[in-house]
Amino acid sequence: MSTGTMTLIHNDRLFPPDPVMRGIARRLHAEVRDLPIISPHGHTQAAWFADNKPFPDPAKLFVQPDHYIFRMLYSQGISLEDLEIGEEVLKDPRRVWRIFAENYYLFRGTPTRMWLDYAFHELFGLEERLSGATADLYFDVISERLQTPEFRPRALYERFHIEVLATTDSPLDPLAAHQAIRDSGWKARIIPTFRPDAVVDPDFAGFEKNVAKLGQIAGEDTGSWKGYIRALEKTRARFKALGCTATDHGHPTALTADLPQGEVAQLFDAVVSGRAEKGQQELFRAQMLTEMARMSVEDGLVMQIHPGAFRNHNRKVYERYGRDVGADIPVATDYVHALYPLLNRFGNEKNFTLILFTLDETTYTRELAPLAGHYPCLRLGPPWWFHDSPEGMLRFREQVTETAGFYNTVGFNDDTRAFLSIPARHDVARRIDCVWLARLVAEHRLDEDEAVEVAHDLAYNLVRKAYRL
Repeated sequence: MSTGTMTLIHNDRLFPPDPVMRGIARRLHAEVRDLPIISPHGHTQAAWFADNKPFPDPAKLFVQPDHYIFRMLYSQGISLEDLEIGEEVLKDPRRVWRIFAENYYLFRGTPTRMWLDYAFHELFGLEERLSGATADLYFDVISERLQTPEFRPRALYERFHIEVLATTDSPLDPLAAHQAIRDSGWKARIIPTFRPDAVVDPDFAGFEKNVAKLGQIAGEDTGSWKGYIRALEKTRARFKALGCTATDHGHPTALTADLPQGEVAQLFDAVVSGRAEKGQQELFRAQMLTEMARMSVEDGLVMQIHPGAFRNHNRKVYERYGRDVGADIPVATDYVHALYPLLNRFGNEKNFTLILFTLDETTYTRELAPLAGHYPCLRLGPPWWFHDSPEGMLRFREQVTETAGFYNTVGFNDDTRAFLSIPARHDVARRIDCVWLARLVAEHRLDEDEAVEVAHDLAYNLVRKAYRL
């Protein structure tokens, strides 16, 4: 009978059962496991580090910000009300935690389970598996530790050996927390990322008001196309002054367009006045990706596109709780035709880097790897969101490497809101890359000294280069 001991945190976790490959993977991992973490794209909050206050409780820290957790619970009929999702202050955090603990078995076999077990064991020293029976033990131990100086956000940042941490920020954000971090004299490198969806996507809630506010902040008349573009350029410069090196675009599709400026101005008028039809809204988003590429050529910000999600698929949940509550679903995505207008104009520019992500794995060998294996500006982002799992990472390497190689990819980014999961996610990525490299060595397709070099590049060097860090 199981004792409930934490068995998943094993030194050989994720390594192959074959003893030859396992030995190679162990040696490769020993070379990279302690390298600094670079997190170039994620959704942690700069205010945590500016204020450096203790995290309030385990439920607020682990459950509330992590849609990987509460979407699974919701899928099993647990209400978001019971989990107090969206509440600024939890009324009964212990009850929320107990619900989570009693249903922890739902995460068996998922990457979420690996990330959580890693945090519970490595950070808090917990050895019994989380369950209804151990819920209060976990809650009490974690709560007590969170009140100590060693578990303040800045101390954890340093403990995690993070070298760079990028947040994701609206162009309407004054970035006061980022400025406060700089003013404090703390030497950590926490930088913003420019995410303009709120002012370039006509489907975004409050779009027209957002565009007007953008103009107020930038001191430009965003009622006109030229004033709108100047406001975006000024905002990018404001972000760049605080260390920003990248933009991020979460459009529904990868569609781009390159219209004559007169047509664009007319399209903008229709969109900003609320008169645009669905087709015009999509065309505007497409044009704005090309406009953002043009700005990146000029100001050097790396451009990321995260397309292919049907956002807020559950309308009832969206109306009650808003965005980002686990109801986004992957859809098939075209890249070859969709990106052609943008690449036709900027694909050969030397001062332009465009990192592509996908939720559609069928595009790896057919579209993404061939595109990145040709255009100098293109790099492939790592498996993302629904695919940042051991299996997803291996599928990525298997399907992409044969055409694009390793050096048209950008290493790993964790893309998380859950701060304490960052070391666990990078640990999984480094282990899986070592597994893939061990296979190449065992099959005599790569010498081990080359594999060591590639492992360093995948864990550290490629991300620094791609994101200009």
